[in-house]
Amino acid sequence: MPNIPSGSWQQLRTLVEAFLKERFDTKAEKLAPDDPKYQALVEQFQFDTWINDAARRVGQLQVVTHSLKPIHPDAKGSNLYAPPESLNNHRLVGSHALSADFTGDVVGNAAALDVYKFLKLQFEGKSLLERALENDTELAKALSDNPEQAQEWINAFAAITEPRGEHASHTRGKQLYWLVGEDAADLENDADNFRLLAPLYATSLAHRVFQTINHDRFSEEAKETRKAKREGKYAEQPVHSYPNLAVQKMGGTKPQNISQLNSERGGNNYLLASMPPSWNVRDIRLPMKVDSVFKPFGIFYYTGGVKGLVKDLKQFLETNPSTDMHTRDLRDDYTAMLMDELALFAMQMHSLPAGWSADDKCELAAEEAFWLDPGRAEQDAAFREARNSVEWADEVRHRFANWLNAALGEKLPLGDVEFRHWQKTLAKDATHQAMLDRDRRWMESLMEDLTNLPGGDDDE
Repeated sequence: MPNIPSGSWQQLRTLVEAFLKERFDTKAEKLAPDDPKYQALVEQFQFDTWINDAARRVGQLQVVTHSLKPIHPDAKGSNLYAPPESLNNHRLVGSHALSADFTGDVVGNAAALDVYKFLKLQFEGKSLLERALENDTELAKALSDNPEQAQEWINAFAAITEPRGEHASHTRGKQLYWLVGEDAADLENDADNFRLLAPLYATSLAHRVFQTINHDRFSEEAKETRKAKREGKYAEQPVHSYPNLAVQKMGGTKPQNISQLNSERGGNNYLLASMPPSWNVRDIRLPMKVDSVFKPFGIFYYTGGVKGLVKDLKQFLETNPSTDMHTRDLRDDYTAMLMDELALFAMQMHSLPAGWSADDKCELAAEEAFWLDPGRAEQDAAFREARNSVEWADEVRHRFANWLNAALGEKLPLGDVEFRHWQKTLAKDATHQAMLDRDRRWMESLMEDLTNLPGGDDDE
């Protein structure tokens, strides 16, 4: 057997011949050699005959990255071939983020899809289609001894990425007006204020998403990783999960009528959940017959996840961890989550009807009533005046720091240093600060409104 140099046209020719033989064998498998249909197949799969027919039928196909059929199976508008490097780069996820080896889709006559399979044949890292687009001379030699004939076929194959006719949408395609001007109600200049968009389905991107999710869900690697997680063992790879994943079926029993990639996916297209977070309404218990919500096992301790966070932080500190950055980061994470709980607790109290702290059963310290029942200031002049006359936020931070020291238990040597740390951390907490700033602005607005009333604040 002659030694064929790497990358030569002879190897390309062998690759194509093997492809044709495989397809012939499949079609002729159940035919006898003396069957007229067998002889017809022999003639059909002669090298030049098949290539010439493929170059004719490739006109019934178009390689695309964005297709219209998924929008509506009867839509007959334009599809686009827009490889990633041709798209504007931006920070959102889109087709521009695909790698150079992205998978193109093909639309058109499903009966001609064998031509696309031929063009997808890989040789030394490149498909025949890529070589046709590059007008590869080795491919030309492999296709025909006649350079003119070879060039004609290559031109035909390369045209598979070109759009068919002028860009156009269709009555069954979707269109939407996108505001680019300043005023959507400016009817006089509506032509300049809007752009008419015709969305296409990003089929190459959808296919990559489908492959990635399937790998994360069903690959042996993913199964081993999930098993390690269940058993509490270390795994090299992270576990990926896709909650509330939906599947959109396209093409019904004939997914190939939509596109080649849709057929390879069995018509399945994944839809990631796009929902706002659900708000879990907590039962709100009024702090009656207690002088503070910061009792060691009081109302705040049993609010939301406070009890669990305190328990976890306590267990961590009781291990006497080293005083390094990791310890500080973990401690600060727990503290930040407790402060988030404190902010949620305050917001829940603020949602109650204003004035609840005026109940005879409410024995809260004044500073905590000022903090948790600010709306009472609108209807109770004495409460408002008292609230404005003291730095109640300092006292709240003081009480929180004392509570946390006590809640972490007697085993830990917590004292003034830790007290000052909790107090200082809460004072710097962004959410805490934002709530105080909002309260200050609200009080200033309230005082201004009351002052501007006829007779001023004295009318109350």
